[in-house]
Amino acid sequence: MFAAGSRRFLAFFPQRLAWRIVLVLLVCFTVLLLWTYRPSPGALIANDPSTFQSTENLDDAALAVDEEEEITESNKAEVTEHEIVTEKQQENGGSFAKQHNYTSMPLGPTLQIQHNEQQRAIVEAFRHAWGAYKKYAWGSDALKPISRTGERWLDLGVTIVDSLDTMWLMGLQAEFDEAKAWVANSLTIARNKDVSVFETTIRVLGGLLSAYHLSKEEIFLQKALKLADRLMPCFKTDTGIPLGYVNLETGRAKSPQWSADSIVAEVGTLQLEFRDLTHTTGTLKYQEAVDRALDKLQSQVSSLVPPFISPRSGLLKGRPYTVGALVDSYYEYLLKQWLQSGKSEAQLLNWYSRAIERIRAKLIGHSTPSNLTFVGELATITSSLSSKMDHLACYFPGLLALGTHNGLPKEHLQLATELVRTCYQLYAQSATGLSPDVVYFNTRSGSGNKDFTVPAGQAKNIQRPETVESLLVLYRVTKNNQYREWGWKIFQAFEKYSKLKEGYATITNVDNVHHVTYVDKMESFFLAETLKYLFLLFSDDSVLPMDKWVFNTEAHPLPVWSSS
Repeated sequence: MFAAGSRRFLAFFPQRLAWRIVLVLLVCFTVLLLWTYRPSPGALIANDPSTFQSTENLDDAALAVDEEEEITESNKAEVTEHEIVTEKQQENGGSFAKQHNYTSMPLGPTLQIQHNEQQRAIVEAFRHAWGAYKKYAWGSDALKPISRTGERWLDLGVTIVDSLDTMWLMGLQAEFDEAKAWVANSLTIARNKDVSVFETTIRVLGGLLSAYHLSKEEIFLQKALKLADRLMPCFKTDTGIPLGYVNLETGRAKSPQWSADSIVAEVGTLQLEFRDLTHTTGTLKYQEAVDRALDKLQSQVSSLVPPFISPRSGLLKGRPYTVGALVDSYYEYLLKQWLQSGKSEAQLLNWYSRAIERIRAKLIGHSTPSNLTFVGELATITSSLSSKMDHLACYFPGLLALGTHNGLPKEHLQLATELVRTCYQLYAQSATGLSPDVVYFNTRSGSGNKDFTVPAGQAKNIQRPETVESLLVLYRVTKNNQYREWGWKIFQAFEKYSKLKEGYATITNVDNVHHVTYVDKMESFFLAETLKYLFLLFSDDSVLPMDKWVFNTEAHPLPVWSSS
């Protein structure tokens, strides 16, 4: 049929032209067949053995994967600039590279295409939060879900950068690509604005580095380098202790308005990110700066660590002694730097182990009547234990369990299981099923039937991540399904009481279910940390295995390197 029709068609045209047309038609037909029967991107991902495969309630729907974005003309200059910088880095870091074999990094998990029932619900929660942010606050640092506006704080699009790796892990390709385009085209680093070095490092620098390691998209590393260079002036002090703020345009660094001192948690929580940048690029200056700061801090440590350190004298000062606010992530990064180094830097492990023994001896208490284990505070080294505990301290059981998983004493895991039970009870014993921000434990026998009370003004819940972070680590270490059950109940409470028509918000009183009131803000860490940890709680261990990845304090996974 096709041949006869072709002959009638050809009678109207010169023979040479006619055969050219036939040839073009045949080529088009062949291309169409190849396109129709090509393997889909989703199929390629599904057949990749490294892809996450959940063992329960698999979703049959495949995630459509967009075609790879071409480098735009506006990005070509950045790529060229990065190549020049990389050549200089190789020159500066050549001797370092010869001493350490840090070139072998774990491959990030591919975009997820199958989720179990719990994960699907958590992904939908993320979509709800992200959709509201995109609609009302795109490019701002955070969404104000009640007034439906954006909040500018660091003026670096914090929610976008903070959420990149969460979207990657959840398999949200379209959202990830949109966020990547914003980073490439709209994220301006050199702003005439004083920013917190700590918050910028953990949220923005950490988010960019994690996105780079997971996706291998060079634009994230380029932006991370530019940001790190703009932060570096904070270390230009006589002691090497960084100042708390820096202007990203002028490079002028300063202390916060309320104090001339730096916060210990902030000084001790820059290391994972800056060390990662050194090991990724070969440029020594980043790790040298944060190592000098930590060495100076550690030279002053004789017992528990107070919350402040002078960038001028290098002396530690202040109170209370705690594992909570102002000190918390300092302890976290001692262990995690050791893990990041491939367990090659024994001094870090020694510092961490000594710190934990001091905490166990000085800061652990028990409540009445239920004998809940808590980690309290000391006004001075010799004073009696205060029973105050921040929700922030609920990272600590996860940290202890992570240490035990890596060879530290089993007594650490026993304490971790007791503390995470306490942290869950802060949720379970409230009317909403959500934890207050601060509690005081009852330690006197016969003084009541409640284990803790909530001080005035501290009954709020801002969707903090620390408890679900610990639940994730405890589940992976022990495989006790109770931790998944607790995490699911916490997520359901968020859905019931924190969810608004547009986004999520802080609730002001966790014990008031009859008239719930809100604070007009959705924190970026709800998307970056809380929902990510909940998602991973219901993932297989093969997704970000604990021996290959370490989370920074904003839940951004960074690779562990193998030392030669």
